[in-house]
Amino acid sequence: MTAPVISVRGLTKRYGDKAVVDGFDLDVERGQIHGFLGPNGSGKTTTIRMLCGLLVPDGGSGTCLGHDILTQSWEIKQRVGYMTQRFSLYEDLTIRENLDFVARLYGLAQRRAMVTEALDRLGLAARSGQLAGTLSGGWKQRLALAACVLHKPDLLLLDEPTAGVDPKARREFWDEIHLLAEGGMTVLVSTHYMDEAERCHRIAYLAYGKLLAVGSVAEVVRGSGLSTWHVSGPERRIGALARDLAGRPGVEMVAPFGATLHVSGPDATALEAAIAPFRAEATLRWSVSEPSLEDAFIHLMAGAQP
Repeated sequence: MTAPVISVRGLTKRYGDKAVVDGFDLDVERGQIHGFLGPNGSGKTTTIRMLCGLLVPDGGSGTCLGHDILTQSWEIKQRVGYMTQRFSLYEDLTIRENLDFVARLYGLAQRRAMVTEALDRLGLAARSGQLAGTLSGGWKQRLALAACVLHKPDLLLLDEPTAGVDPKARREFWDEIHLLAEGGMTVLVSTHYMDEAERCHRIAYLAYGKLLAVGSVAEVVRGSGLSTWHVSGPERRIGALARDLAGRPGVEMVAPFGATLHVSGPDATALEAAIAPFRAEATLRWSVSEPSLEDAFIHLMAGAQP
């Protein structure tokens, strides 16, 4: 067994009297894609920045890439690629010029060859002479990723990298992230998309600065302790049923999905008692189902304290 790429204990960050990250432990293995999820202001970005040396913690201890996160942040930053949510390259430079500029900043030897390699890998070669400002969101995303991995970092930080990008571009982006991870790169990514969370090897869910759950998607869903039923039927009846079920003892969540409802609660017996009066209706079709990741997160959020 090799040592984790990231290992922290009691990680804490405060701004005035507010603890935006409130003392938690985390380990991230090499080549792992670790997702960070949570509502806005939950501490996701602050946590990731502390883990990779971009922000100094106010409390706790740990290592990243073999370096102390409190005293060796400079050494950590040299081995990190950071892709922000907002496009941060020069829009009045071409794709190749932007990458060449980044290569000069890193002082890369054989920079022209490395820029060409990045262009080829991310499918940017045919557009290399195009101004960055004229690119669509998906192509800007590819350029930003190419710039982040140009110096071949050991750790890649992605802060909501696919916000506003179409589904095809998001899928292609994640395919590339998995290829990088297979090559040994460790990836930390914050996201609000449940389908992206499900593509991570492990996820952490934060709310109000606290780490509420960590593990694989299956472990987090199983750890929520939720029971879930799906019910489908005529659209008008489903709408009325949602109102009938909401707030009944044992029912914590009722979520419509077209002509189907997801009905969940933390106590299987109480949930069955709540839905029992409606199960004899001939127009309704009921089935036990596994809770979704979204169900688990809403449940965790409901139990979190600000």
